Order: sequence, then structure tokens, then C-alpha cells
Amino acid sequence: MDQAVITYLSENREKHLSELKEFLAIPSISSLPEHKDDVQKAANWVASALQEIGMDNVRVYSTKGHPFVYGEWIKAEGNPTVLIYAHYDVQPVDPLHLWDSPPFEAEIRDEKLYARGASDDKGQAFMHFKALQAILETTGTLPINVKFLIEGEEEIGSPILPLFVEENQELLSSDVIVISDTSMMERGKPTIVYGLRGLCGIQIDVKGPKGDLHSGLYGGTIQNPIHALVEIVNSFHNEKGQITVDGFYNKVAELTPAEKAAFESLGITDQSFIEQLGVPEMFGEEGFTTLERTWVRPTLEVNGIFGGFQGDGIKTVLPSEAHAKITCRLVPDQDPDEIVVLLQKHIQSHTPPGVTVNVSLFDKGAPFVTPFDHPAIQAAGRAYEKVYKVPTSFTRGGGSIPIVATFDQILGTPVVLMGFGLPDENFHAPNEHFHLENFDKGMETICYYWYELEQALK
Repeated sequence: MDQAVITYLSENREKHLSELKEFLAIPSISSLPEHKDDVQKAANWVASALQEIGMDNVRVYSTKGHPFVYGEWIKAEGNPTVLIYAHYDVQPVDPLHLWDSPPFEAEIRDEKLYARGASDDKGQAFMHFKALQAILETTGTLPINVKFLIEGEEEIGSPILPLFVEENQELLSSDVIVISDTSMMERGKPTIVYGLRGLCGIQIDVKGPKGDLHSGLYGGTIQNPIHALVEIVNSFHNEKGQITVDGFYNKVAELTPAEKAAFESLGITDQSFIEQLGVPEMFGEEGFTTLERTWVRPTLEVNGIFGGFQGDGIKTVLPSEAHAKITCRLVPDQDPDEIVVLLQKHIQSHTPPGVTVNVSLFDKGAPFVTPFDHPAIQAAGRAYEKVYKVPTSFTRGGGSIPIVATFDQILGTPVVLMGFGLPDENFHAPNEHFHLENFDKGMETICYYWYELEQALK
């Protein structure tokens, strides 16, 4: 690769950061209806950015939800075609008082860029824009053909995108799909994720009396919906951290000896997690290490629970209803739809008398694993090593990107997950940030990768 590409990135760093701050200023929160116009604004911003860097056939696809943005550069005849997927929507910012700076006014502190979306995923998407621009501006061409698909609903489970992919297979056809929406293991340690856990999310709604009641008049005479909900939630696990839903583990694929040895070779101890997380000790499913629980074992977690009086002080009331939000991280070969059915049966059988319960599905995605010896993945490893000067680690990821399994199932194209975030960058939490060291090195790595990929897939 021409050194002029790296020089271009260095000379334009401040300009790039200024443009990224503009992108981060758009509160494109896909889950909140009041931000629908902001999500559209972000889509338009992405389309303009793609046009600016030299992409052709840029289009914003309107949907019944939030838009998709497409663009392409198909001029490298005979060379591989890459589909770059990313998302421009972000998570809500609550609780706002825990932010040290406004979430949509990007601020640089200690060479870290603080803003909602800085790491997940606007910052990483933006790096792909500028890496390609650097190559085009300095050489006039690209070593690979490129297609972009940037969506605005990843943070709500990509509900519409699978149908779009199904209906536009020719448009999205490629030799490899590249996604930068994952994290490196730690600072200075590049990581390629070759597997992701799937996801299913439900909400449990417990209903008692028709309205809130005076606890002095009715306490002890009816089932308290909060008590009932706690009983249901408590039934999901035993004291060994194992999930007690009948059939939950039936289809879980076992960890291979080779993968187990690879995990152990990473040398990551529980103490490093304890220090990073600020907890007195780790806890989870008995018989498995923390890495195994994170990457290859399924989970069932309570993400939120609410009901009754929430204000300051006390209000002597029996609540009419109570609610809980539950998500399960799934592993091969678990099916999200089957898991939801198992959860519903479990909840029904553990509902105490005196209340009614409704269970609704709000998110799902299949797990995904790809061979990490694929040439496209190994080429990514070499690109990382050229910039970071250390061997690349190949791991599974504990999180979920629902559309990845869809790409695998519908397009049948290998997916390379090459992320540049770090585990402690607070994505989905207050004070989300992105280390500018990885902003700089990441764009260099991406540029090297396109040349490595050209050779690997010839």
C-alpha cells in the first residue's frame, strides 16, 4: 500500500474528527419515537458522506421503520467485492445525570472521544468512510469493489432489514461482508470475532387489581403483582447460576477442545474482570470459566424491572401491575423462537395465583459462527498485525448483532468482524467513548486490509 494513504489520514485527522463530531451530534435514537426525524437526519448525513467520498448510486431507502442507506463503488473489474455493514442509530442516553458531558456534544478528553455513538457504531462506521476516501484521494482507485449498507434499526434488533436482504440479494451480493461493531480484547491487542451469541428479548407484564389500592385496606388480602413478578424472576436460576427453564440447554453446542485451549492460551484471569468491573467476585453458571460464560454459554438476564410507586419518600400503595424486561444471549444451535416458547411455558407454570401474566417478544436474532481460518479473516489478522505490531487474537463475542446471522443464512457470504472498540468504552451506558489511538490505527488497518484482501481472494 502506498505510504501516501497513511500520510493523508494523518494530515486530515483534525478535519475527520470535526466531521465525526457533526455525525455524533445527531440524536439518532431508534427506539424512541420522538427521535424519528433525527434518525432520518442521520440517514441523510450518511448518504451525503458516501457521496462525498466518491461512492456511486447512493440511495436512502425509506421503510415503515427507519431508513437504510446504500452506496457502491464497482470499478475494480475482476477484484473481490466487499459489503460493508454498519448502523447509524444509537441507544438512549439515560440516566442523563451520569454523563460528564452532554451525550450529543462530542468532547475529547485524554485522547478519548466522548459521545453517544462514538464507539457503537458511528465512530467505527465513519472510519470506513474515511479509509476508502484516503485511498481514492491518493491513488484514484480502490483494490476492491465496495458496497455499503448502513441501517438505522440495529439497536432495536433490525426488525425490517432481513426482509430487505431477502428481497435485494443481487444488490447486496459480495465475496465477503465486513462489520466493525465489535471490540478488541484490550488496548493494543487486536481481535477478530468469529462468532456471536444470538438474542431473544421478552417483556413480562403482571396484572393484579384493576387499579392501585391502599395497602392498609387491602394489604394481605390480594396477590401483590410485584411479589408475583419477583417470584417468577427468581425461578429462572438456581443457586449454581444455572438456568432452570426446561429444555433451555438442550441444543447448546459444546465447546471444542481446540477452542477451549485457544481461550485458555489468552491468559485472561478472573482478577482482570474483577478490576475492570469493580465487583468483589465473578459469578455465573457453575463449571465454566468467565470467558466461556461470556462467549459460548447462553444467558438469561433481567434488564429492567418496574412497578408501583417510584418517587421520593413512600406511598402506601398496592400496585396494579408490575413489569420486567428479560433478554437471553443464545449460542449455536439454539433457536430464538424455540427459546421464547420455553420461556412462556416456564413463566406460565411459575405464575402464582391472584394475577394474570402476559409475555411479549420484542427482540430476537440467531447466533453465528464462521471458521476463523477463512482467507478473508486471516487477511484481516495480517492487516491488524502490520499496524499494531502484535499477533491478532481470534475470539467469540458475547454480544449480538442480529443481522449477522441473517447475512449468513440468506446471502451465504463469509462475515469478518473486525472491531476497534474496547470493552470498557461504555457503549450502551453513560460516558460512552472511543479511544483515538484506535481511531487512528483502525483506519490504517482498514486501508491495509483492502490490499491484503485483494491478494487473499484472487
